[in-house]
Amino acid sequence: MEAQKLDKTIRAKAENLGVTQIELRFQGGSDEGYLHVEVVHPEVTWQTRDDPDKQQLRTEVLQLAEDVEKWAWEVYSYSGAGDGSDYGDDIIYNLKEGVVETSEWYQEVKYSDPVKMEMS
Repeated sequence: MEAQKLDKTIRAKAENLGVTQIELRFQGGSDEGYLHVEVVHPEVTWQTRDDPDKQQLRTEVLQLAEDVEKWAWEVYSYSGAGDGSDYGDDIIYNLKEGVVETSEWYQEVKYSDPVKMEMS
């Protein structure tokens, strides 16, 4: 999958918040496409989820993730159609380094050589 340019408004909001990475993880294979979005911020982690001083920042990062998901579904067409075997495409926007990385993955079925035995 070819990476699309990150929306200017989303990028500006992410950079203003201190977000270091935006990850889009598409998955398909059974006639329905899925998308998992992760917005990475060094101060918003599972360990800080209950920290009252981080709640506003956490709320803004979660809102950004929703904005990214809406944008991604508009920009990328991902049907998820397939034969039932899982596959996917990952797109990582690394804001810290100013690069985007793409990768594809798929599930493969392999059969072993048959084993013959006497039936009793």
